[in-house]
Amino acid sequence: MADMKTESRHLSVFVDRPAAEVYRYAADPAHLPEWAEGLATDVSIEDGRLVADSPMGRIEIAFAPPNPFGVLDHEVTTPDGTVTLNPMRILPAGEGCEIVFTVRRRGRSDAELEEDAKAVLADLHRLARLS
Repeated sequence: MADMKTESRHLSVFVDRPAAEVYRYAADPAHLPEWAEGLATDVSIEDGRLVADSPMGRIEIAFAPPNPFGVLDHEVTTPDGTVTLNPMRILPAGEGCEIVFTVRRRGRSDAELEEDAKAVLADLHRLARLS
C-alpha cells in the first residue's frame, strides 16, 4: 500500500489548440499572472531569477529549460526556503492538446489536498481559455 503522504493526483484539461501554441503561452513567465492565480499575481526577473508575489508571499519560480516535449515542470521556492517540484506537461492530443498537472499530497489533509486540486484545476481551465 502506498504511503498516503506521497499520493498524487493528475489533473488535466483538454484544449482545442495545438500543443506548441499552448506550450509557448504557458512557458512565457509574463503570462503567469493571467492564468496561474494560485501561484503568481506579479512576476519579475531579479538577478536572473524569476520571482513573483503569491498567496504564499514572495516566491522564486524555476521552470524546466525550453524543450520540444511540452515539459513545464517548475520548482517553487517559498519564503521559508522550501522547494517544491510541480510536474506539468502539455501533451499533443490529435489537433489539440491536454494540459496535465500533478498535485501531490505532501502530508496535507484530505481537505487541504482537495482545496489545492480545485485551485490548480481552475488555473488549468483559465490557461485553456487564454492560450
